Amino acid sequence: MRRILAVALAFAGVTLPAAFSLPAWAENISVALDEVQTVSFPRAPSTVNVGNPAIADITMIDDRHAFILGKSYGSTNIIAVGKGGEMISNTHVNVLNGQQATVTLQRGTQRTTYNCTANRCEAAPQPGDGKDSFDTASNQINMHQDAAKKAATP
Repeated sequence: MRRILAVALAFAGVTLPAAFSLPAWAENISVALDEVQTVSFPRAPSTVNVGNPAIADITMIDDRHAFILGKSYGSTNIIAVGKGGEMISNTHVNVLNGQQATVTLQRGTQRTTYNCTANRCEAAPQPGDGKDSFDTASNQINMHQDAAKKAATP
């Protein structure tokens, strides 16, 4: 539809400003915490950036394919840019809790949210939770990063 509109405007002698040019390839991906999902780009990017590397990380497999790792709950995006600086892809990434259940613990006015499996629960701060919940989640992220660094070191 947009392509038809762009062609019609071109025949009419109207040019589109850069903000209204045809969008780069876009996709939405959901990945579970501590799991990997693959993403394909329509052509090889020269640069790939993650909006919030605390939420997701990307590792290129080859020139057009990559793994996306869910590192922490939340949403971010991944932008791939070509050699000429043009945007190739803007992929929205949601990191979800997978097969876990959410438990909310209310102690007076202090609320804490956890994501639980059959074996254990981990803090998963939500808006409205106390500051301690966010500190616990930050420590959890740091532990995940430290474990990943140790696994990558020979």
